[in-house]
Amino acid sequence: MDAIAPHALSAALGELALDLRWTWSHEADALWRRVDAEGWQRTQNPWTILQDISAERLRALCSDSSFLAELERLSHARREYLEEPGWFASAYDPAALSGIAYFSMEFGLGEALPLYAGGLGILAGDFLKTASDLGLPVVGVGLLYQEGYFRQIIDASGTQQEAFPFNDPGSMPIQPARDRDGAWFHVCLDLPGRAVQLRVWQALVGRVTLYLLDANDPFNSPADRGITGKLYDAGTEIRLLQEIMLGVGGWRVVEALVPQVEICHMNEGHAAFAVLERVRSFMQRSGLSFWEALWATRPGNVFTTHTSVAAGFDRFPPDLLAKYALYFDAFLTKARIELDELLGLGREPPDDGEPFNMAYLAVRGSLATFGVSRLHGGVSRRIFQPLFPRWPEIEVPVGHVTNGIHVPSWDSASADDLWTAACGKERWRGMPDALPDQVSSLSDEQLWRMAGEDRETLIRKVRARLARHLARRGSPPETVAEAANVLDANALTLGFARRFTGYKRPNLLLADPPRLARLLNNPARPVQIVLAGKAHPADSEGKKIIRDWIELAQRFEFRHRVVFLEDYDIALAQELVQGVDVWINTPRRPWEACGTSGMKVLVNGGLNLSERDGWWDEAYAPELGWAIADGGDWPDEKGDARDATALYSILEQEVVPEFYTRDAAGMPREWLARVRRSMALLAPIYSSSRMARDYVERYYLPGAVELRRRTANSGEQGQELRRWEADLRRHWPKLRIGESTVCADGANWVFSVSIDLGEIAPEDVAVQLYAETPNCATPFIVELSGAASNADIFTGSAPANRPAEDYTVRIVPRREGAVVPTELPLILWQK
Repeated sequence: MDAIAPHALSAALGELALDLRWTWSHEADALWRRVDAEGWQRTQNPWTILQDISAERLRALCSDSSFLAELERLSHARREYLEEPGWFASAYDPAALSGIAYFSMEFGLGEALPLYAGGLGILAGDFLKTASDLGLPVVGVGLLYQEGYFRQIIDASGTQQEAFPFNDPGSMPIQPARDRDGAWFHVCLDLPGRAVQLRVWQALVGRVTLYLLDANDPFNSPADRGITGKLYDAGTEIRLLQEIMLGVGGWRVVEALVPQVEICHMNEGHAAFAVLERVRSFMQRSGLSFWEALWATRPGNVFTTHTSVAAGFDRFPPDLLAKYALYFDAFLTKARIELDELLGLGREPPDDGEPFNMAYLAVRGSLATFGVSRLHGGVSRRIFQPLFPRWPEIEVPVGHVTNGIHVPSWDSASADDLWTAACGKERWRGMPDALPDQVSSLSDEQLWRMAGEDRETLIRKVRARLARHLARRGSPPETVAEAANVLDANALTLGFARRFTGYKRPNLLLADPPRLARLLNNPARPVQIVLAGKAHPADSEGKKIIRDWIELAQRFEFRHRVVFLEDYDIALAQELVQGVDVWINTPRRPWEACGTSGMKVLVNGGLNLSERDGWWDEAYAPELGWAIADGGDWPDEKGDARDATALYSILEQEVVPEFYTRDAAGMPREWLARVRRSMALLAPIYSSSRMARDYVERYYLPGAVELRRRTANSGEQGQELRRWEADLRRHWPKLRIGESTVCADGANWVFSVSIDLGEIAPEDVAVQLYAETPNCATPFIVELSGAASNADIFTGSAPANRPAEDYTVRIVPRREGAVVPTELPLILWQK
């Protein structure tokens, strides 16, 4: 390739640096190392390197033919990636789903864009990457924070301190979003006494665009410029304003820049105001009332809940909501409803004026709600039970899609080579159904070599990090130098990293320090552990546990076997999950909604030793890893003591012996067989490719079909469904279930019951026999039919393998296209 002008080279490099695909596709790493070797080693961030490059260096590269040839190759590869149709277009008719907007309060894509606090954001970032790889028509919607989440600093006493570095948009790989005329796009929100202007930025994530709203606009007052100052601001009013900006402002961005979007996917309830803005917008276009427009647009909304305790949802005082009623005034009058009626969407029935719950609004405004693991789906049904009074918990309309991880973001170079050899380079850009058979062919020698290389890499990085941390704390030179001797590249290496808080029990292994010392310091079978994690700034218990681990690591008998690394972030997480042999997770069941950290070790040959909570409750099998307990719930100190004893015993009696039992060739054959099964069976299932397919097939495609049906002809079906709902609610109190008779007919009971429907048409309800089934499984339900000779008598049969008294008659709403009880939770039981 001939020499080019510096501005042309800068533009070509800028295209690569602004596409965050480099956070998971490392094909351009060598190129950036050639641009600035020291800068690459320190930052691993192409955008930072490009911002700092000197004119002299740029001119030198302009005449480097081999560099320019490599740049051309990478640019061509990027264009091919962007233009190829992807899995979605090959598996489905693209016209069946024109667009998905994925709303999240945080996005964890990489350290170049520090807009995340933990697992919620990491999941959101992994989903955008997956959508790009699969060709899903997704856009992300979030906020651009001036500070983001805190950075952790451990002082000389072992105490966590917090720093809040400024996020300078000019140094981040983002650009202003442009409207059709090329101007910087803004959205405006009416707030009490003023209008707030939000700047809109965009980040490119391969084929996906992430839109970020930013209140730090010079047109706003100083107070309003600070609304997007901190991720999860502790102030209630600021938090409410952030969520108005995310939901209301975010949906306005979608309608202006990507109007083809049909599905609004809310990742937690923070964005639930998007439901109201979507209704307002459709009202304006169609002339419908509020409730009619809600019925029309609800099928396009999907809600993922991540919370395992009801107290974890964002709730706002009614008077604070009333203060910001100016936004609602735009359609309250036209909708013919009062503010309290609207706020009832975020309250339990009967509405006694309690705080407004964002998750409740999300549930009522969505056709589909689901948790993030099978166990969490059950927990969520219990949490949302109050929204469906008198409905059995098992029928509360909350499903689950177990989370998955974007595997290319988390695999090591050694693991990537191994998987590529077995499964091909494109393995994660489609569905992973064939991977188990392909991975099963990997040899023990290949697996053991990968584990050794990755463990050695991890230890080298741990030593370097620890030396930097100790030097920054002012430790003596001899202490800093000692960091070069911690850990052993041949020892069994345990990993533990997550938010340090009480329910995650990061101190479980601290229950018996002498026993831990014996476990770690066995000269024939040494064990070591690397830990990391942040405590919330206000969590004194979590901070104490961090200090306890650091103090233990400083003791002579643990100094070379225990390392706590500060400032847990995506980069550190990647290092840990790529090098540990066993990942430990100790939450207090059932408080871990999913817990994806353990999924990240699977592709790298790491094994899980975990409480049977979150994803591990459904993934665990004895041949794949280890479970600390039997799956029961022990939410107290008695359970903690039981689980600590079990954890020690499993390590001593199962994990350590299996790792160190070697054959004549020095290979731990049983261990490697377990690794192979774990990699083959679990890594594909718990990949985000599978998760995305679940989203598409279970929720996105059916939602788009129903949305189109209801919004056609200016929302005609939405109007009809609202009339049906209003009629049922008006006449429901007069429904009566009379006496029933039962007689035996062979192997069945035959039921006959009198029903007084009043003014309700028979086709608008279903009269059913209901019976519970063991272990909270799907209940037995059979519909009774009206007798031809007497419209008030309904009959039907049920198996006589249980007493007739087990069956109860009930009446529920029924209408084609309506989803009950999601959209209408009425129910009447026989007394």
